Amino acid sequence: MEVPNRAAPAELRGAAGVLTRGAATLGRAMPAASDLRTRPATRADVPLLLELIGALADYERLRGELHATADLLEEHLFGERPAAEAAIAEAGGEAAGYALWFTSFSTFLARPGIWLEDLFVLPARRRAGVGRALLEHVARVAVARGCGRLEWTALDWNEPALAFYRGIGARRLPEWDLHRLDGAALAAFAKR
Repeated sequence: MEVPNRAAPAELRGAAGVLTRGAATLGRAMPAASDLRTRPATRADVPLLLELIGALADYERLRGELHATADLLEEHLFGERPAAEAAIAEAGGEAAGYALWFTSFSTFLARPGIWLEDLFVLPARRRAGVGRALLEHVARVAVARGCGRLEWTALDWNEPALAFYRGIGARRLPEWDLHRLDGAALAAFAKR
């Protein structure tokens, strides 16, 4: 089954619900997980995604590195050349978390893959199946698109996340080190 890169398969689409937006909603306790669902993010979700990304930055102690804006998110998620996709998890019509990913490629497999950039669950919704539901959503997208891999990184101090990933059968790749060029170092290297 071939699924276009930007569209989620029909079985992943949910009815768009009304989300309660605002910082107060992000911090309060959520309803039971029995009504948990995931759905592809829409352009209307950009402000909510920005709030959730801010909550992730706080959790990871990286608020100072957060430079995302609503305009940048809208352009790169829903503009002329989308670079990434996102899904929202909801419980009781309220946001519970999100996943954000983009297509990668494996030369060894000669197949596309998915790089999961963010998987975040609000503190009040943790240990209720939200992270699993979001990861399953992305895994279904990967399988529907014929991807050979679903990959991500996790902070080495985030033991709850590491335990969760072990529990679902994810394999840690200790022989690989992540490298990054960004900011001034990227600009300087590009000029050489």
